[in-house]
Amino acid sequence: MFENIREDWRTYEGDLTRQGLMVMLVYRLGCWRYEIQQRWLRLPFSFVYKMLKLLSQMLTGIELPCETTVGRRVVIEHFGGIIISGDAVIGDDVVIRNGVTIGLRRTGEKGAPVIGNRVDIGAGAKILGAIKIGDDAVIGANAVVLQDIPANCLAVGVPAIIKPRSLKPSNEKTSV
Repeated sequence: MFENIREDWRTYEGDLTRQGLMVMLVYRLGCWRYEIQQRWLRLPFSFVYKMLKLLSQMLTGIELPCETTVGRRVVIEHFGGIIISGDAVIGDDVVIRNGVTIGLRRTGEKGAPVIGNRVDIGAGAKILGAIKIGDDAVIGANAVVLQDIPANCLAVGVPAIIKPRSLKPSNEKTSV
């Protein structure tokens, strides 16, 4: 847990005013408490976690339950409106912006999204259902993703249309 917290601290550049850092610290505490075997010893930590989670939800508008599987160096970029299902899986180096929902497609239906590594999720995007988002994918702002997105692709629109990403080397000059 402490190695993950140190890494989160570096990811957010030690800035305590960034809401994503607060949420990640509470998330890491929630995950760590499950490692305590004795129920009587785990209970006070569970109480503290639940109070901190409620406080962080009110202050940040970000819901990230400890049942979610979150990778390393995940950046929650902006304040508010972020809801992540407890069944979701999020890979390493993912960027999540405001207004994002990662969750179940319908109530009572099992299956939450699995987000790959280095995925960039735009503001207002909705990723719903038992789908997989490949590594290095980009989800455009306000996209509604209801199907699998292959690695290194772009998803835009409602419902999302999948397009291959065109990667230009940084040394190429674009003409205007």
